Amino acid sequence: MLLTDLGAAGLGVVILGSCGGSSDGASSRAVATDPAETDPPPSPTAAEPLATDPAATDPAATDPASIEPPATEPVDSANTLRWNHVGIDFVSAFVLLRGTEAAIIDTGIPGSGPLLLDGLAALGADWSNVRHVVLTHRHGDHVGGLGDVLAEATAATVYAGAGDIGSIESSQPLVSIGEGDEVLGLGVLDTPGHTPGSISLFDTETGLLVAGDAITGDGAGSLLGPNPDFTPDMDTALASVAKLATLGARVAAFGHVGPPVENDVKAQLAAIAAAT
Repeated sequence: MLLTDLGAAGLGVVILGSCGGSSDGASSRAVATDPAETDPPPSPTAAEPLATDPAATDPAATDPASIEPPATEPVDSANTLRWNHVGIDFVSAFVLLRGTEAAIIDTGIPGSGPLLLDGLAALGADWSNVRHVVLTHRHGDHVGGLGDVLAEATAATVYAGAGDIGSIESSQPLVSIGEGDEVLGLGVLDTPGHTPGSISLFDTETGLLVAGDAITGDGAGSLLGPNPDFTPDMDTALASVAKLATLGARVAAFGHVGPPVENDVKAQLAAIAAAT
């Protein structure tokens, strides 16, 4: 009777409907409808993009301007080390600033205070920011300005290498530092030879190496070894240069005339150590 009432087309509808299932697992039942309403949609053609084509469903997907760049970690500029080279007659000193905390490395000759203050001011700092004074070695042309500095930087702690600390005159006690210590985020290295207590400092983030007289420069962008005229233990001093060559420094700052060197620093240090 069913075949008689519905005809062949109706039979097709019943068979198709009885195989269906709902997405939640419930059974479905066939309903006799007009065959025209149950015909499957036509296959897509070239003029009708597939639904899986992003351009068909979201025109903005192919617009480069609509694609946001991947998120990146913000740069902590407040804690990035900034520094200045301060030329004081024939010697060099350095002022460093991290956040609002400053350090002075070597103090030059007596009367150096105004030049060091200019170096601080160029970084937006003054004497009140200075918390650290590091002396790379005991020679008078590097510690001579200590009195001028301490008269102004009254909150500063003064540091020097253990082998030199007894030979440095200071209005306040000096703190001994050496290999493995840290000042203002810079690592301290023992680099003896020029003096028994010579030290250097290295900042891994910026690649800045401040080496006192453990190395020198020619004033034209090339590094030289320690000055033999003022270095009583050259073998030890050159071993210290070899240690510095392993750091991967990108900027080499030293204690005498000439700006810091930024050209192939690691290779130049290695060449100095290998040539001896």
